[in-house]
Amino acid sequence: MIAKTTTQNIDIEEIQRRIDEGIRLAQKRLVRQAAHDDFTLVVRRNGKLMELKANEI
Repeated sequence: MIAKTTTQNIDIEEIQRRIDEGIRLAQKRLVRQAAHDDFTLVVRRNGKLMELKANEI
C-alpha cells in the first residue's frame, strides 16, 4: 500500500510539473505576442496591479 501511495505522489508531482511548464510557456508566448503588437499587459507586482508595456516585463 505504501508503494502505491508513493507512486501516486510521483504521478501527481509529474502532472503538476507539466502544468507549471505549460503555464510558463503560455506566459512567454503572451508577452512575446504583446511585445510584437506593442500592447500593454496588466500584471500584479508586490500586491499592486500595474499596466506595463510587454517589453518591460
